[in-house]
Amino acid sequence: MTLSPSAKTGQIGGVMRVLVIDDSNTIRRSAEIFLKQGHCEVVLAEDGFDALAKINDTEPDLIFCDILMPRLDGYQTCAIIKRNPRFSSVPVIMLSSKDGLFDKARGRMVGSEDYLTKPFTKDQLLQTVAQYRRVS
Repeated sequence: MTLSPSAKTGQIGGVMRVLVIDDSNTIRRSAEIFLKQGHCEVVLAEDGFDALAKINDTEPDLIFCDILMPRLDGYQTCAIIKRNPRFSSVPVIMLSSKDGLFDKARGRMVGSEDYLTKPFTKDQLLQTVAQYRRVS
């Protein structure tokens, strides 16, 4: 039985599956440690293509996506995810070391729900997860 992302979110066993897409191994590993401490199941991808290959198999409940990545940037990755009806309702949070209004607006234009500035703290990351864990 395959569950849709919305059917799984926080309801079956209470474990949220989070996909972290970032070309920085340090950011991926930090996010993984923080998210596991927050009782999340974590899937890691090193770029947009890697993420797109994993998303169908893992069906994440929430996605954190870096903006500046080689090959396929975060905006393109987010737009592709949001165009897929199966994943269009999965929240995408853009990650960037830039805190500019333009970057935030561009993220919204491609369908992201929120924006988190790197480096982020454990509390910032887990607060964002908690915000999207709530059943709507």
